[in-house]
Amino acid sequence: MSDDARHQHWWSLFQSVRPLGRSRAIRDGLAGFQLAAMNVPQALGYTKIAGTPVVTGFYTLLLPPIAFAAFGSSRYLVVAADSATAAILSGGLVGLAPIGSPRYVEMASEVALLTAVFLLAARLLKLGFLADFLSQTVLVGFLTGVGFQVGIAVLGEVLGLEIHSHRTLPQLSEVLHNLRGVQFPTLAVSFTVIVGVLLLGRLSRKIPGPLIAVVAAITASKIFDFAAHGITTVGSVAGGLPHLSLPPMNWHDLELLIGIAGSCFVMIVTQSAATARFYAVKHQQSMNENADLVGISAANAAAAISGTFVVNGSPTQTAMVESSGGRSQFAQICTAGIVAVVLLAFTGPVQYLPRCVLGSIVFMIAIKLVDLRGLTNIRRESPGEYALAVITAVIVVAVGVEQGIIVAMVLSLMRIVKHSYQPHTGVLADESGLYRRVIPVAPGAVTRPGISIYRFGAPLFYANAGRFAEEIRTIVGSPPSPVRWMVVDAEAISNLDYTAARVLLRLQKELAQDGVVLAFARVPPSLRADLDRHHITEVVGADLLFPRLHDALDAFTKVSQETAPPLGP
Repeated sequence: MSDDARHQHWWSLFQSVRPLGRSRAIRDGLAGFQLAAMNVPQALGYTKIAGTPVVTGFYTLLLPPIAFAAFGSSRYLVVAADSATAAILSGGLVGLAPIGSPRYVEMASEVALLTAVFLLAARLLKLGFLADFLSQTVLVGFLTGVGFQVGIAVLGEVLGLEIHSHRTLPQLSEVLHNLRGVQFPTLAVSFTVIVGVLLLGRLSRKIPGPLIAVVAAITASKIFDFAAHGITTVGSVAGGLPHLSLPPMNWHDLELLIGIAGSCFVMIVTQSAATARFYAVKHQQSMNENADLVGISAANAAAAISGTFVVNGSPTQTAMVESSGGRSQFAQICTAGIVAVVLLAFTGPVQYLPRCVLGSIVFMIAIKLVDLRGLTNIRRESPGEYALAVITAVIVVAVGVEQGIIVAMVLSLMRIVKHSYQPHTGVLADESGLYRRVIPVAPGAVTRPGISIYRFGAPLFYANAGRFAEEIRTIVGSPPSPVRWMVVDAEAISNLDYTAARVLLRLQKELAQDGVVLAFARVPPSLRADLDRHHITEVVGADLLFPRLHDALDAFTKVSQETAPPLGP
């Protein structure tokens, strides 16, 4: 079977790894080791966002990456814990169970299982295109809001303050109100970690700053007994591989969790597809979005049965692997192997890890999510879209992450509807016979004396058909009209629906009664089929459907000459 054929079958296992030669295996293995060094501290930090025990961070790097490697198509996409989906999860589970409790972890696994079902259903229905319906603009706003939300959520841990609220604005209020109670030993550790990681990052992106910070903090904590100085540590971490079992889903849980899983599904489809597409284009490789849906579905099913939370395609971790030289999912398989070794032999020292270190790592992740440069670029080029991005960010911070992703989706769809409902329109003004500029719609606006070419920049459907007809009536004006032929430049009108067809038939009848001919030029095949099906072609006349604008102008000129009164002697 050819490589192209393998991309067409979702059951072709490990297509994102094969072919794997010795040199590639060595290179990808080294990239996997570096990813583990970078990603293990972040995965532990993401448990602070998700509200789950530290060990679940290890689990997100164990079975889920192997499941995606088995079923996915992207050679680069890293599927693991992610700040956005972790924030959606914690925002949805707040109040349903005590954070970090066995019941909370159980519900987190149920969300992962439901998300896997949604992703598989999307694959079966070939809904990979849904990734295109969350615009880059509102995605920037959404992730910026998540950055603020996550950063504020861990401020208490960074400063050594006990915060009781689970909502962003009340959390910020508590932090500001209790600033006098800052634990300076905790603050000193947090400050040292943040400064140290930033300095190491400036020296080289390949230095695993978070891992060095974690190892150093564990060592210092054990030697100097941080816990005795009021610095809270992680405590005992369960070692060994996870116990595999399906979470005990029931109808009551389904009702509570289906909305959270739906929000995670939207975030995963959008973020994963955008990331995989970027690297596929960059490295000139084929991409199968539907196969990736199966891969991410399998990854979340693996997360569910191993007792951890939702996983997602991560842009930052994917960039880590690519910059480290990884060129296939074998790198992620190697990372999973390293994590398995850590779980079997090295979880003991993790108990000495100060919680403020994880909070500091998450805080730096949150800062990276706040895309001020992206927002500035959007504001410079498109103020309207900038407003949508800011609204999305504000809703994430003020209301919640789950509501923010819904608003982001709705705003993206509203922009699509707005472009169709209010397309660019105008009348072509003929200048020198070759260059035509578009002038605003106005009574008596003509291309040449007696003929007006009206451009409508969208398909015709029930919502915009009234505007289409009203603008043509405006151009024609009251009889006697200076317009004898009204030609619609139909290049952008790819189709029309039943309602628009009825509007068009009434409009043609009105114009005919006023002595105005309705014609169409540059009619695409799809629109011609609709005109035929709705009997508009026979009413207007097939001879008034022109392939080019020049043909319509020539026909009008010929008719005008034939009907012109003879010149006197």
